[in-house]
Amino acid sequence: MATMRQWVLADRPTGRPLKEDDWALRAVPVPEPADGQFLVRLLWLGFDPAQKGWMENVADYVAPMALGDVMRGSGVGQVVRSRHPDFAEGALVAGQFGWQEFALSDGRDVDPVLPGVPPTAMLGVLGLTGLTAYCGLFKLGEPIAGDTVLVSGAAGATGSVVGQLARLAGCRVVGIAGGADKCAWLTGELGYDAAIDYKAGPIRPRLKALLPGGADVVYDNVGGAILNDMLAHIATGARVVICGGISRYQTGRMPAGPENYFNLVFRRATMRGFIVLDWAAEFPAIRRRLAGFIADGRLQYREDIQHGFENAPRTLMRLFEGANFGKQLLQLAEPA
Repeated sequence: MATMRQWVLADRPTGRPLKEDDWALRAVPVPEPADGQFLVRLLWLGFDPAQKGWMENVADYVAPMALGDVMRGSGVGQVVRSRHPDFAEGALVAGQFGWQEFALSDGRDVDPVLPGVPPTAMLGVLGLTGLTAYCGLFKLGEPIAGDTVLVSGAAGATGSVVGQLARLAGCRVVGIAGGADKCAWLTGELGYDAAIDYKAGPIRPRLKALLPGGADVVYDNVGGAILNDMLAHIATGARVVICGGISRYQTGRMPAGPENYFNLVFRRATMRGFIVLDWAAEFPAIRRRLAGFIADGRLQYREDIQHGFENAPRTLMRLFEGANFGKQLLQLAEPA
């Protein structure tokens, strides 16, 4: 009987960085589809900082993970055997298939790869990453032409899309990223008006110089000290969007409340968090709109592709080391 490999959860990284023995590699038989099911051979896996929270069971918007469960994660694969009328053999599909070489599905929450775009885009700019950027910016940030939008984690898979969408909305965009090369990419290719390298020194003087009137929209992917500094430079009526908090993911501890939170009062501002799944009904329309921006060259994206199923743990760990440049992916195989 043919076998496949799976990475399963072996330990919870609560309050500490990830380590490779948080997962165990096991071999199991390749399943056979029943009526109404199909078998997917995974070609690429996608990685997001939220996966660490899923391992810790701190995220109540997804089902809890038990030790021994297949590690949860997104993927793009090819249908290799099908007993489902809507999914033909050979079709490329995207879904939450987990860290395994083959996955069985009944089609729920599985999306066909859109024609005319690379399949990997379904894991990044056309997947939950791009959808998160779009919904957080437009549903909560509500930018209008002429606004100044400030983005932390601006060179990441989400932040890089946020800035470009804000530019398309007629906004001035300032990004915060780590490293001169990432900042140069923001201003040189993505159209950011300015970028601040937080690794080059304190960011507050740069924020003061670049945001004399404050930021109308703040889109935060980092939290911690960077969020605190951004809150010191918001405009009257600002909308602060809390998307992620990668600064705390390694420790698992919530940081102390931002010292400058009372500036929300002085500036009559709002600060809101969100879960992108709240707009799931709109995903197909949003995805088509993003695909149109890609097709006409108005939306750029970058991918960091590692290789080999055995490297899945190390690939996720790259996110927390700042080693990735663009959407973090792992290629397992080539399409047939």
